[in-house]
Amino acid sequence: MRILHTMLRVGDLEKSIAFYTEVLGMTLLRRKDYPEGRFTLAFVGYGNEAENSVLELTHNWDTPSYDLGTGYGHIAIEVNDVYKACEQIKAAGGKVVREAGPMMHGSSILAFVEDPDGYKIELLSPSRGD
Repeated sequence: MRILHTMLRVGDLEKSIAFYTEVLGMTLLRRKDYPEGRFTLAFVGYGNEAENSVLELTHNWDTPSYDLGTGYGHIAIEVNDVYKACEQIKAAGGKVVREAGPMMHGSSILAFVEDPDGYKIELLSPSRGD
């Protein structure tokens, strides 16, 4: 067994695809419209779906936005240099909501960014076992 994808409902598909590809450096792997159901699915990720977990961005054509709710946490992405990643994300127009720095009760370096729909993405330094 393995995790295939995580699905996020998005209000503006073009903005979301631009964020995940241009700001976070993912690749648009596939996209398909379902006119009878009035929705579009777009899959983005850092590698092919056969070997990697990816994100499914679901855009329901008649729904411009969603409430995130209190149960959602975040998506985590490992980056080589969290400080540099934050600078690159800001330069690309992304929103950093927690600047890079040490974890409050540990030594991992992390930061948080936010996508156009308000979903949080945690940037983590490579694990050192703490």
